[in-house]
Amino acid sequence: MKHFWLVVCLLITLQSYSQTLSTYEKPPVFSECDSLAVEQLQSCFNFTLNSFIYKNFKTPQIVTDEAYSGDVQILFEVNKEGEFRVIYIDAIYEELKTEGRRVFDLLPKITPATYNAKPTFVQYSISVAIPLTEPVKEIDQKTEDASSEVDQLNATLSEEFDAVNDELKPYEKLEYSSELNIPFTHSFYARFDDEMNAIGTNSHTAAKPFVYSDVARYYDIKAEKEALAKDVDSWFGRKLYNEHMVEVQGKDYWFTVDPIVDLQVGADSEGDDGTWNNTRGIFIQAGLGKRFNLSTSIYESQGRFADYFNQFADGLRAFGPDPAIIPGRGIAKRFKENSYDYPVAEAYLSYTPADFLNIQFGHGKNFIGDGYRSLFQSDVASPYPFLKLNATFWKIKYTSTWMWLKDVRPEVVVDDAFLTKYMANHYLSWNVSKRLNIGLFESVMWADTNGRGFDVNYLNPIIFFRAIEFQTGQGAGNAILGLSAKYKWNNKVNIYGQFILDEFSLSDVTGGNKSWKNKFGFQLGAKYYNAFNVDNLLLQAEYNQVRPYTYSHNTEILNYAHFNQPMAHLWGANFRELVLIGRYNYKRWFADGKLIMGQRGFDFNSDEDSFAYGGDIYSNENDRPSDTGITIGQGNKTNSFMWEQQVGYVVNPETNLRLFANIIFRDFNPDAITATTMDSNTLWFSIGLRTDLFNWYNDF
Repeated sequence: MKHFWLVVCLLITLQSYSQTLSTYEKPPVFSECDSLAVEQLQSCFNFTLNSFIYKNFKTPQIVTDEAYSGDVQILFEVNKEGEFRVIYIDAIYEELKTEGRRVFDLLPKITPATYNAKPTFVQYSISVAIPLTEPVKEIDQKTEDASSEVDQLNATLSEEFDAVNDELKPYEKLEYSSELNIPFTHSFYARFDDEMNAIGTNSHTAAKPFVYSDVARYYDIKAEKEALAKDVDSWFGRKLYNEHMVEVQGKDYWFTVDPIVDLQVGADSEGDDGTWNNTRGIFIQAGLGKRFNLSTSIYESQGRFADYFNQFADGLRAFGPDPAIIPGRGIAKRFKENSYDYPVAEAYLSYTPADFLNIQFGHGKNFIGDGYRSLFQSDVASPYPFLKLNATFWKIKYTSTWMWLKDVRPEVVVDDAFLTKYMANHYLSWNVSKRLNIGLFESVMWADTNGRGFDVNYLNPIIFFRAIEFQTGQGAGNAILGLSAKYKWNNKVNIYGQFILDEFSLSDVTGGNKSWKNKFGFQLGAKYYNAFNVDNLLLQAEYNQVRPYTYSHNTEILNYAHFNQPMAHLWGANFRELVLIGRYNYKRWFADGKLIMGQRGFDFNSDEDSFAYGGDIYSNENDRPSDTGITIGQGNKTNSFMWEQQVGYVVNPETNLRLFANIIFRDFNPDAITATTMDSNTLWFSIGLRTDLFNWYNDF
């Protein structure tokens, strides 16, 4: 067998950590270096280690046969006992990884590093280049006839850029233990929902999105994605299938950069021009130190959708020349004759000053609930600015969120500017036992009336909003209360629910006359994990019901909405709905199925009948047809049915880039055809490639 001369190259990038500090007084010491001065110990350590690997490393046959030229990246630790321990090895050939581990197992026990004369551990990374020349011992002596102090300073500065490069190390996927949010999609969260809901865990699963560090205690996302990695050698193959496009890690920082795409084409049975979407963007994640993280995603999109989707988007139109609001995204400009251009930007900063507290400030969405829908706060509306505090202690997680929202209707616009309104909510999640969780929710909406702006009364994260609303005036705010519960029947089945109360009058509730003041709704659902003993099969059933006029207000700007879209359930109010969902994944393959049946009550919006029947939360509840006899489905009663099936393949688990095929059948049958409520029977098929970072809802 041929043997290449091996040399360990050049770069031992120091990234050392003590248990509480990032520097140390004395590096690890080989016996060959015992007699040297302290300032010479590091170079002696480097040379001795390099020489040892050079003498003991044997190039595997497969490498020599292919005349391989490359390197082996090794991350290792010298612990407090002076023992070498390999943490991570990266190489193209598995044989090179095996040989690297073998050589490090041969290293002798040495004197450990010390800080303040106390033993500590340190970590290093080393690059073994194949083939190279024998290592050369560093010469540690001062240069005679030194230059002037200015020349020395210039020389030091000229090496500053190289010093930054020398600190770089192989990316260790630190995002999966960070305080970053896991991009919230129902499909991806289903992968670890059963682990988060196991009996005996002290997890809190309602307030979403989760941060990686919370999920890491129950599910190893990093290990899952590494297990899905393809065995590819080329740079292009690794970036396409396994890695972020850009991965950089240095001392106390890291960041990743990825392209965003949503490219799809399709057709629907009611349209003549086909459907398509063309989204391009960039997604950045970063960490600075251990407690500060940030993320941003910027999208530039053009598209045309199924006819019912386009009509709904047009119906959300804001004040101004733009023709539509794309649901869940934002204002759309006209693109060509019958398509839309809709740019979107989302970003947030995440800071964890203490283990029990996470603070986020950003522009995005939030969700509260264990179901597919939420009657408290959902992610169906367009992104908005927010400040959020998550405090976790004992058996409690307490979430406070403050949001800056917009009413974009022409009738409330002043000086061509959208009206700003504010929303604040509190959600307390309490694990009563190993099986039972109870949640308490309160929310208040208020506007900038009388120049009050952001009312500091609602800034207190632990105050009761209903009391503040009463003190600031009847028309000053719109408060909502909620109660949630989840019961873990066993490790395969849990039951969950929500109850929302917008207004309560005991006499009207007990009067039995179906008063309009009975403004409430409820949700009841169940999840079945690994259903019928099929691994990774999740079945879910959910029923939602909300009475008319819930979420609305006699002061219309105080309704529970943003950008002409509800902040809770997608359908607003005056509905009942049954949702059946199935999700399955096997390695990189996935399949999601969804069946939604419901009954809704719409307004007629005609000269003959201009009453508000309680489904449109932007209508004035004072325009109701009566005070009693109010029932779900009143008004223009509409039965709807929707079936959606999606199958696909995860191209890159790191970025959640997916190939997919999607088919939707939607049947929408109102009793009366009006300008805003039209009969529709749609079959919509599409295929595409998408970076899946948020929920798309097509079921309105």
